[in-house]
Amino acid sequence: MKTVNFYTLGCKVNMYETEAMKKLFLGAGYTVTDKDDADVFVINTCTVTAMSDRKSRQMIRRAKHKNPNAIVVVVGCFSQVSQKQAEEMPEVDIIVGTYGRKDIVKYVENYKGEKMNCVYEDIPAVFEEMPSESQSRTRAVIKIQDGCRNFCSYCIIPYARGPLRSRAVDEILKEVTLLTQKGYKEFVFVGINLACYNYEGLKLGDVIEKVCEIDGVKRVRLGSLEPNIFTEKFLNTVKNQPKLCKHFHISLQSGCNETLKRMNRHYTKEHYLSYLEKIREVCPEVNFTTDVMVGFAGETEEEFKESVETVKKAGFGSIHVFPYSVRKGTAAEKMDNHVDNDTKIKRAEIMAKIGEELTSDKLRSYIGKRVEVLFETEKDGKFEGFTDSYIKVKAKGQNLFGEIVPVRITDVGKDFLKGEI
Repeated sequence: MKTVNFYTLGCKVNMYETEAMKKLFLGAGYTVTDKDDADVFVINTCTVTAMSDRKSRQMIRRAKHKNPNAIVVVVGCFSQVSQKQAEEMPEVDIIVGTYGRKDIVKYVENYKGEKMNCVYEDIPAVFEEMPSESQSRTRAVIKIQDGCRNFCSYCIIPYARGPLRSRAVDEILKEVTLLTQKGYKEFVFVGINLACYNYEGLKLGDVIEKVCEIDGVKRVRLGSLEPNIFTEKFLNTVKNQPKLCKHFHISLQSGCNETLKRMNRHYTKEHYLSYLEKIREVCPEVNFTTDVMVGFAGETEEEFKESVETVKKAGFGSIHVFPYSVRKGTAAEKMDNHVDNDTKIKRAEIMAKIGEELTSDKLRSYIGKRVEVLFETEKDGKFEGFTDSYIKVKAKGQNLFGEIVPVRITDVGKDFLKGEI
């Protein structure tokens, strides 16, 4: 029996797609393995930053080094936008982009020793249906959207992922129903631009309502969102749907209007902060997290300080900080006044420190409160899980795995809460 080994880089969408490809190989009689002598290596790549590209190339070389006789298949965003680089790498045997992955087994079976480029130059505006059943044991990730057309000046992803397309509602409901029957209680909707979900006039809030009607669904969680999602209709869903988790990861990128304008982000800091306030009005216990980029092209010291103040005002539960890296082919590549690396690193450290302080404040606010926790792992007699606001909790107990249990918070750790059942 042939074996296949997977490496996955990048976001939750990539993770979902890897699980879907595993299912395809299993259905064709392959065994999925993590051993070095696998017959096939599938590298599901990322290209969101220059570091992502570097890691993708490293994983490709590593796979071929482990087994020179293996077929190495490069899949995903890196191979979609950097076909030439992939073709020039001697370790690569088959190149697949971000569409056509449902045919990946066929590509492998048809491989005759000559490099194959199976990338779609023009990605069809049709959602590629690839349901995934091999999930983590408690929380199921469901991909419901693909593609982006925002064209932020720093971002290569619209070129990697193509046009907006949304998954049919019936297919989403079918997959969720199947997974509830296997015992899953929480479902995480993910997409490249999740806020733009639109299938035959049905928007994200409509899908949430329909999924929450399914027996066995206890929680619906959302992946990363753009600020434009928070219409009056969506706010009503937040207010009236108790199964929708009280955690929203809303991309900020910068808290300075001039920087946002150069980034081609279609909102101001005032708009962004007003969205947060509207959500807090209908859901006071909400936890906001975000991404913040520092050192974008032309970012002055004053602009950085303005971004810092906005982050503080927003009161995030945590922030993911990363320095800007130039992506070839984007509008930002041609901009003037690029920030030097030392300054980027310094600003990232400052912003990360603020993020740590915000996280500490958020955690301390839970002391003495009662929260519902879905427990997922156990180690040394302590179970770990997450609140619906996506705060990690540790507590002693028995037979808590996969259960949603009330916990009273007694103390805090560095990035988690301590509690008693």
